[in-house]
Order: sequence, then C-alpha cells, then structure tokens
Amino acid sequence: MEVKRILTIAGSDSGGGAGIQADLKTITLLDGYGMSVVTALTAQNTLGVQAIQEIPASFVAKQIDSVLSDIGADAIKTGMLPNGEIIEVVAKKIKQYGIETVIVDPVMISKNGIPLIRKEAQKALIKNLIPLALIITPNLYEASILTGIKVKSLEGMRKAALRLWELGAKNVLIKGGHLKGMAIDLLFDGKNYEEISGPRIKTKNTHGTGCTLASAIATLLTRGDSIPEAVRKAKRFIHLAIQGGLNIGKGNGPTNPSAFILKEMRRYPVLQELKKAIQVLRENRIGHLIPEVSSNLGYALPYPEGIRDVAAFPGRIIRVGESITVLGDPEFGASRHVARIILTVMKWNPECCSAMNIRFSKENVKRLEEKGFSGVHFDRRLEPKEVKETEGSSLEWGVQEVLKKTRSVPDFIYDEGEIGKEPMIRIIGRDPMEVVDKILKAFK
Repeated sequence: MEVKRILTIAGSDSGGGAGIQADLKTITLLDGYGMSVVTALTAQNTLGVQAIQEIPASFVAKQIDSVLSDIGADAIKTGMLPNGEIIEVVAKKIKQYGIETVIVDPVMISKNGIPLIRKEAQKALIKNLIPLALIITPNLYEASILTGIKVKSLEGMRKAALRLWELGAKNVLIKGGHLKGMAIDLLFDGKNYEEISGPRIKTKNTHGTGCTLASAIATLLTRGDSIPEAVRKAKRFIHLAIQGGLNIGKGNGPTNPSAFILKEMRRYPVLQELKKAIQVLRENRIGHLIPEVSSNLGYALPYPEGIRDVAAFPGRIIRVGESITVLGDPEFGASRHVARIILTVMKWNPECCSAMNIRFSKENVKRLEEKGFSGVHFDRRLEPKEVKETEGSSLEWGVQEVLKKTRSVPDFIYDEGEIGKEPMIRIIGRDPMEVVDKILKAFK
C-alpha cells in the first residue's frame, strides 16, 4: 500500500505535548509517514513556555528543500511560524513544490500566554499563507486576531469564517472550544456552514489539542477523505485524545493521541474476557442469583462514547435450573440496561468498566456485606417525575444518586424496587473477572 507523506512545519515542544512532537505522533497513529521542519525550539513543559529560540529562515528553507526534493509530501501542515521571514519562506516553498493540500494552524499564543508569533508576522501570515490554505484551523482568539472581529459567539464565528475565506482560505474551521456550553466547531467552505458539536470534557489536560487536530485532518485528507469527513473524524480523534489526556507534570497535561488506537485494540480482548467470565459462572451454578428479568454482564472499552462501546450478551443471561446459559457470544451494544450502569459509573471512575445485575434479597445484600464488600442503595420512590417519564433514565439517575453521596464507586449498588420495577443488585468491578470473583466469594 502506498504510504502517505505528511510534512509538519512547526515549532518543537521539549515537553512532547504539542508542536512537531504531537504532530508526528498523530500522523503515525493514523497510518501516515511524518516528516518535520523545525521553525523554533522551545523550552516548554506542562506549565508553559519558558524560552523560545527561533531557527534562521535560511535553515528552515534548507530543511524544506531536503525533504521535498527527495521524499516529497502529499500534505503540509503548518504550526508555529514565529516571524514574517519564516512565513515568507514557507509560502515560497509551498508554491515552488506545488503542494496543494496545505493545512494552516495559525498558532499564536501558548496556554500560559507567551506569544508564539511576532506581531509583524501576522500580516505576513494573512498575505502569504492564508491564500495557500486548503483549510485553516484557528481558535477563537486566533480568528479574532486574523480578522479583526471579536469572536465570542457562534454568530461571530460565522462572520470570522467568511472573512478568512475572503482572505483566500478555501475552507475554514473555527474551533469553538472556548465557547460556553457544547464544544462547537464551525466549518465553512465559502457556501455552507456546518456546525460540528461534541460534549465538553472536564479536564485540564488539553495541551496540544490544536496541533493534534490539524495533523489528524492533514493525514485523513491524504487518505482520500473529503474535508467534512476528515474534520468529523479528526474531531472524534481529538475527543478521545482529550478524554484520555495524560495527568503528568504540574500544569496542563498533554492530550493522548494513542487513546484512539488503544480503544480499537481493546475490542477483541473485551469480548474474550466476557466469554471467559461467563464460562466460570456456568461452572459454578449460580442460577439462583438470576432475577426474574434475567441478568447481563457488561464490559466497556476504554474512553467509551456510548452504548455501542459496551459489550454484553444478546438476549441476556438466562437461568436454566441451577445453572445459566446465554443465547450467543457477547456483542457491542447488546444491552442498553447494563451499558447505562457502566457508563454512569465510568464518569466517576474510568477504571470501573464492568457490571452485572443479580437477584435482590436482604439475605443477598447481607452476604455481600459480610464478605467485606461495600454496598449503597437508592430509593426509586424519590425518583423525579421527569426521570420516570424518560425511557432508560431511571438507572442513570439511581447510580448517579449513589455516587454523588459516596463520592466513590462501591462494590455493589442496589434498590428495593417499586411498582413495575423488580428490585436489583448490581455488582461493579474493573473487569468481568473481578465482578465474577465478587459474586463467587459472597455466594459460593
């Protein structure tokens, strides 16, 4: 298969979270071949940028010539271009080598407020580089500087996107991460506006988000994706990278571009571990623990985005005398019931990825507690009317109520039911075998 070559022209981050380091990680993880031209060296860590050493423009030119005259590039992504002379050189070389897929990330300021581009260079960026951009990816601050429009709302994003398109960018993606509420990005192709939204993730570990997103777009475009497709896929990639952000250093930790690949690599092991767990349960004859509505055992992928990322047994776990059986192998998205429990728990502790519901009785609760397992109950009678009227919301509400009270994840959560609702115990663990071990320790 032909390898896709992506050249990043950007600054170096000694802390490894942004700049060419983030670019090369992202390009590699998305199956591209990454190359780099360094425009500046930074003394940088999770606390911010402490010093900058700009590379002479003549040496930037030599780096570009070395790469493009030999290896070539299917796409170029630009990041930190600290001065006008470097910007002019980069623009000249893009024209000289006829590179059409150019992604411009107009990096201007670090997270701790250090300028990464000189003021005089802003005009050079507008004049020389924006007209070469297949897509430009500013955040709200960068869009404001480049257009002179104060961008603080979705309407402001629309005005700024139009202005950047008028300056020559063929497509504009304004990142709305600093807006309040949902994280909405705006894509504009000169005719149509597309809002690409996603849930906001509460984390301080967001260093390198802009670099990672732009590099992902560049790589996906070389694979044949359209611009809207590339942007949507890159948005999901960075969402997972932020969700899996690394809590290292004393400041804002970096995003984790590997989260996307790690999640996909876990699909087969998740299914295999569920198969192993159900076989152990079969051998131990736990039929008396299966409730009237049957049971299920679920296991989530890391960084789950919804029910489709939680595997369980289709048709549930059924009692057969004193034993159990299942109708088929585990599948992702097979149980909304157990998935909602796991997804709610993982918001509090991402390591607690598995759960199983078993028959409730006061004796069963007592046996679990006697074995040293912590349990907390919720009262369905206190469930708000609007929750009761929303299909599937009861369990999320109940689990959330418990976790708000305990501030940690117990070994099991139970309720004593209500009219039309069977009472239930839910055993929680880091993986299926931990759930099974808790059940067997208490009931065998």
